[in-house]
Amino acid sequence: MTTLLGYRSLVREAAALRSGASDPVDAVHRSCNRIDAVDPYVRAFVPEDGRRARLLEAARELAAGGPPDPATRPALYGVPVGIKDIVHVDGLPTRAGSALPPEELGGAQAAVVDRSPSSQLRSSRGDPNRAAGALIAGKTVTAEFAVTAPGPTRNPHNPAHTPGGSSSGSAAAVAAGLVPLAIGTQTVGSMIRPAAYCGVVGFKPSYGRIPVGGVIPNAVSFDTLGCYAADVAGVALAAAVLCDGWEPDADGPRRHPVLGVPAGPYLERAGAEALRAFEKQRATLAAAGYEVREVPVLDDFEQVVEQLFAMNRYEVARAHARWFEQYADRYREQTAAAIRRGHTIGDADYEAARVRRAAFRERLADDAATAGIDLWIAPSATGPAPADLTTTGSSIMCLPWSNAGLPAVGLPAGRAANGLPLGLQLVGAFGADEELLYGAAGVERALDGAARAYADPADRP
Repeated sequence: MTTLLGYRSLVREAAALRSGASDPVDAVHRSCNRIDAVDPYVRAFVPEDGRRARLLEAARELAAGGPPDPATRPALYGVPVGIKDIVHVDGLPTRAGSALPPEELGGAQAAVVDRSPSSQLRSSRGDPNRAAGALIAGKTVTAEFAVTAPGPTRNPHNPAHTPGGSSSGSAAAVAAGLVPLAIGTQTVGSMIRPAAYCGVVGFKPSYGRIPVGGVIPNAVSFDTLGCYAADVAGVALAAAVLCDGWEPDADGPRRHPVLGVPAGPYLERAGAEALRAFEKQRATLAAAGYEVREVPVLDDFEQVVEQLFAMNRYEVARAHARWFEQYADRYREQTAAAIRRGHTIGDADYEAARVRRAAFRERLADDAATAGIDLWIAPSATGPAPADLTTTGSSIMCLPWSNAGLPAVGLPAGRAANGLPLGLQLVGAFGADEELLYGAAGVERALDGAARAYADPADRP
């Protein structure tokens, strides 16, 4: 069987497409050939009849109508992109991993698709989306309605293990080399955890940095669009296109960020193997010249967990009120249980949770400022991907950062004893996404690839 791992460098592929060294038709065949060979085992993409024909038509239209001068071609010209199946794309149904009728779930194309990864499904020569240049390779599998009921996706490192959730298909698609870029969402841990389990880089921006219009909501106070690529340079290339008001790096030398370790009950939720790896990562970074400070924080972590899930379940119940009333018998048990839990949470309890959350955000920012740290670091997940396809794993290591709406990057960082990837999570200040990715690139270099979860050095981007 063809190896299920096949990392592709977004930066290299995008540069080749812009320069003309490769063309969009080549990119389509590269992705479709890989999907045909590998996706029957990984199941990262929602099945689509006629995928190659659709993409070839779009690629030829793009090549014929796109800018002839490579210097004027957009950043993602001709790049095949996977889109999580809660994001509306014109011409492709949205099923959201559910058994509900797709026509019930339809809606206008998402803003994130409009701004760069164009679906290329519209025929009008005057469509402004054509200038965006990216090609939508298809919809990637999601946990049902981006909650917790797993989809059929398998972990490319070991198909007996979960790829995580809920952006399982997007993370696995990048790890398996089906596409060099994929879009996902995170409500609690749905970008960073699959990145760790699948051994790719995941980027969850600050809350609201990428518009979520046209995305089926999970919990509107937390839902955040993000992206996956094989390395930090790839997510930085995509982030500059996807995020509102992106500012390029300032010229000149910059110091290493001061790194903060959130000591206390939060960090204690990580498993022994994840903590051992984290200690090695801290030592490696300290040896590379990074200042790493332990910061006692999150003493009330259990109350923070309760507050987030009170808000989350309340909001998911309201988002599904009409559908659940009509189609409750078609929901999977994990999703139905979350909705029913939300029905038990009253308006007063929800408002009290919102107040506690606002205070938590302020306190966490104050803790970082008082300690003089620039980035928090922590394990991305409690350990490697569980050998259990009925679960997407625990999101607990991502929870406080999602609660505060902070930007996060998950880096592949070593392997567990069973050979599966482990991840390191870096978290920045709200709105400081550019600084976070700059810092993450330095940490990636400092780790020097030794802990990165690639199957073979030849697969490195």
